Amino acid sequence: MDALSLFIGWFGDHWWIIFPLMGVGGAIAGRLQALSRQRHKQKLETLRLKGEIKAAQLAARGQIAPQLSPRAAAQQQANSSKELLERLFAEHDGITARWLDYELDVAKMIAFPAMSDGRQPLTAAFLRAKKIADALRPSSAEAKATEQQVTEYLDAVGNYAVAFEIAEKDARRLRDSTFTDDERKRLERAQHMLKVAIDQSATPAERQTAYRRVREELDGLIDLSDAAVENLEKKVALQLEPGRAPEPVASADAGTETDPAVVSAPPAHADPSALADPVPVADPIPARNPLAPADPLRQSAPLTNPER
Repeated sequence: MDALSLFIGWFGDHWWIIFPLMGVGGAIAGRLQALSRQRHKQKLETLRLKGEIKAAQLAARGQIAPQLSPRAAAQQQANSSKELLERLFAEHDGITARWLDYELDVAKMIAFPAMSDGRQPLTAAFLRAKKIADALRPSSAEAKATEQQVTEYLDAVGNYAVAFEIAEKDARRLRDSTFTDDERKRLERAQHMLKVAIDQSATPAERQTAYRRVREELDGLIDLSDAAVENLEKKVALQLEPGRAPEPVASADAGTETDPAVVSAPPAHADPSALADPVPVADPIPARNPLAPADPLRQSAPLTNPER
């Protein structure tokens, strides 16, 4: 009785909370109604295909007046089963791809951590539905499957789709509300460092440092899968395109672009004493030929034989 009175008192002070709850409940009810219509349409299509399969089976056994030969009836049965399984495979793979988008993208794992938290009831229900659908899935569309096996797989894929939709809606509603204030700050820091870690304009050292910070901030908060870690490391390890030439370095005295190796090392014939105490000149001096005489006057005059 005391608990009931406490609840009534608390609800009287927080009566306004009924409005957001009504909005959330209306959104979930609308989504479930849409999924119900989709499932109903799928059921009708499945019943049509099952009718074709059943008719082909009866015709093959001779229990009804066959309009087709036994071989044609068997072929029709195989085609109907294959068509149904291909549709179920496509829906199954589509849901799995949407789930892997959360599992492999660390940014989405930080933004919607409930999708990777098996402790959440709706996420746990989705994972159970996934396990059942994976176990009942035939090896291929051409595999021989009985009508009961196809029906069980059909129901499993339907439950898998509904469970994922509900878990995704709940994860987007919760976001990081299940964490404490300190944990939310860690998630914010991890989001910020993640942007640096995958930024191609950052240096490799900056990306590696940011990557380590992301792992440190998420340690104990979100359990990253091995596939998610591998995917993140590939993004962090981005390097320059192969074969890209180094950027030219501007010459300090001439103002022109030269090769970095030329700037870093002096010419082989340069005088070391001149490098120690450079003498400024007004005009640039043309390059000397180390094989020519040291006297510039003799170098400029043609060499002739005075006896001739």
